[in-house]
Amino acid sequence: MRVMISCGEPSGDLYAAGLIEALRARVPSVEVFGFGGRRFERAGGRLIGDFAGISVTGLTEAIRVIPRSYRMLRRLVESARTHRPDVFVALDFPDFNFRLMAAIHALGIPVVYYISPQLWAWRAGRIAAMQKYVDRVLVIFPFEVELYRAAGVPVEFVGHPLIEMSSPGESRDAFLIRLGLQPDRPTVALLPGSRHNEVARTIPTLAAALPLIRDAVSGVQFVVACAPELPAAVFTPLSAAAAPLALVPGQTDNVLASTDVAITASGTATVQCALHERPAVVVYRLSGLTYRLAKRFVRVDHIAMPNLVAGRRILPELIQDQFTPDRVAAETVRLLQDREQHAAVRAALRDVRARLGGPGASGRAADAVLAVAHRPVGSSQS
Repeated sequence: MRVMISCGEPSGDLYAAGLIEALRARVPSVEVFGFGGRRFERAGGRLIGDFAGISVTGLTEAIRVIPRSYRMLRRLVESARTHRPDVFVALDFPDFNFRLMAAIHALGIPVVYYISPQLWAWRAGRIAAMQKYVDRVLVIFPFEVELYRAAGVPVEFVGHPLIEMSSPGESRDAFLIRLGLQPDRPTVALLPGSRHNEVARTIPTLAAALPLIRDAVSGVQFVVACAPELPAAVFTPLSAAAAPLALVPGQTDNVLASTDVAITASGTATVQCALHERPAVVVYRLSGLTYRLAKRFVRVDHIAMPNLVAGRRILPELIQDQFTPDRVAAETVRLLQDREQHAAVRAALRDVRARLGGPGASGRAADAVLAVAHRPVGSSQS
């Protein structure tokens, strides 16, 4: 049994690792290979290509990596042609994976799309590609099911894989004491993102907001959840902006479970905030050109996933020009000091968590992938 997987960013790498582990638990002899990162490899997958240097946000940024992306695409198609996987699994990263899945479909290899691209938010025309090339879509948010069902694309809601991955390894007291911080002081988590260009645009504004928060909240301390893929120097402006502050690579669950409020870049981290019932201020900034272009096509009222799942604004969103030090500080201070509002946000996030399904998403995804892989060639979709 051979399974080929393609993921192009850190969050996809995390979900790919969970899928690989679940596949190996069911079929110990399975051979997994493809496009991913360090977690993919540690879980037992064989890397044909690494996404380092290809994973970026924004249109103008993506243009710069096009030559490298096309070289990687050709390498992966050749690997599929040579090794003939029983099934190909694309995880999110649609600009790259849509081209790859079309080429692999042309080889007669069945395609599963896990972590569906956000067609409900923009570029809905891509549903035609899903209809043409995908044997089954595995979605992680319940509201996505109807989109694919209405388009006649076989779809299955498997739940969110982070639910089974979100347990902290330490208590608040133990974690903060180990960092040299005090558990009884108000504590703010900073989650500035996982891609270098994203973090570079986020950190200067966060660094300018920290002294404002410190001046308004006596004894406040900060913990930064650093993406382990990024160099430590990227986070230096935060260390220089306020103290006490601790930089913590690769322990987002411990960070969120041990803090009172988070300031987070939009993306997977907002789901992690919901799973830990952590009130958060959601921030995001794209390049000016990318934002102007994207604004013409985006069809949703919110960008933070907890707000989308809830169908209303639970977490404040500070996007582009609204993302200023003063606004970040004001929203953060409000959540820290208004205990009634803090409790109301936590209750709303608890409801969001309940809608994301129970533990076992990676296992359910693995079962679906194996079902497609074992289906006789030429059989109808189901």
